[in-house]
Amino acid sequence: MTDTDPLRWGIAGTGQIAGSVAKTLKHYPEAELVAVASRAQDTADAFAGKFEIARPHGSYEALAEDPDVDVVYVATPHHRHRDDTILFLDSGKHVMCEKPLAVNRVQVETMIESAERNDRFLMEAIWTRFLPSIRKVADLLAHDAIGEVVHVDATLGGAFDFMPDHRLFDLAKAGGSLLDLGLYPVQLAHFVLGTPTTVTAQAYIGKSGVDEHTIVTMGFESGALAVAQSALRTNLACTARIAGTNGVIELPKFMHCPDHLEVETAAGRERFDLPKGAHPFGYEIDEVTRRVGAGDLESPIMPWSDSMSIAMTLDLARAAIGLRFPGE
Repeated sequence: MTDTDPLRWGIAGTGQIAGSVAKTLKHYPEAELVAVASRAQDTADAFAGKFEIARPHGSYEALAEDPDVDVVYVATPHHRHRDDTILFLDSGKHVMCEKPLAVNRVQVETMIESAERNDRFLMEAIWTRFLPSIRKVADLLAHDAIGEVVHVDATLGGAFDFMPDHRLFDLAKAGGSLLDLGLYPVQLAHFVLGTPTTVTAQAYIGKSGVDEHTIVTMGFESGALAVAQSALRTNLACTARIAGTNGVIELPKFMHCPDHLEVETAAGRERFDLPKGAHPFGYEIDEVTRRVGAGDLESPIMPWSDSMSIAMTLDLARAAIGLRFPGE
C-alpha cells in the first residue's frame, strides 16, 4: 500500500448500521470496501452480494487474518466490541468501532491499551461529532456566541415494539436505552461542558431487565448542569438545547444528526442550514482516512479521553439505576 492508495476496509457485522456504512464506503474514492465478516458464512455471503464485496468471511478471525484489510469497522453488538476490537488491533488493523466503544470504562481502557501497544488507530464511531451542524456548534461555542454555557438539555427516544430477541431488549447483549440512544445526549453534554463531576440517574427497568426510559443528570465544575433522557417505549422530543448566559443554541429533531440549528441571542434569532448530505457517515470515514494517513492513533474530534469519560458517566448512571450486564 502507498500513500496514494485508498484505505482498504473490512466490516465486522452485517446489521443495519453495517449496511449504512458499507453503502457510504462505496461512494468514497479514498476508501475501498474489500471484505466483510459474520459468524456465519451464508450471512457474510448475502451481505457481500448486496454490497459487491469481494471477500466474505465466515468468522471474525478470518477477517483479522486477511492481509488485504487496513481498517476494520466493528459493527457487532455492544457486548462484543472489546473482544472484537482487540482481535483486529492485535492483528495489525486500524479500527473504527461503533458506539458505545465498549460496555464500561474498564473495557474501553483495555482497547486503548491494545491500540497503543500495536501502534494502530482506534476511534469510537460517534458519527454525530463529525457532522456539519455539530462542527458549527463547536465553532459557535469557541467564539463565545452564547456566553458561558450553564445548561444542556437533550433527549432521544422512540416507541419501539417490544422484541425480546432484539439486542435493544437483550440484557446479555448490553441492551437498553442508555447505551444505545442515551449515549447521544450524554456525549453532547461532554462535548459542550467536558467531564461531569457528579452523575445521578433514574430509570424504568422493563420486564426484559434493560432500562426502557432513563434520565441522567450531570453536574460540572463550572456549576453548569445537564440533563440527558433516553427511551425505548415512548416518543421523546429528540431535541437539544444548549443554554448560555447570553443566548441559546437549539438542535431540532433529531438532535444527534440535525440538518440545521438555531441560535437566539439579544441580537435576534439566526438559523444555520447545514445539511448532512446523502452519505452522513462519510464525515467520520474522512476523519479515519486523515488520521491513519497522518500516522495518528486517535482523533482530536473524538479522542480516547472523551471515550473514557463518556464510558465512566454511563457506568455511574447504570450504577445509580442498578443496571448490570452479565459478566461485569
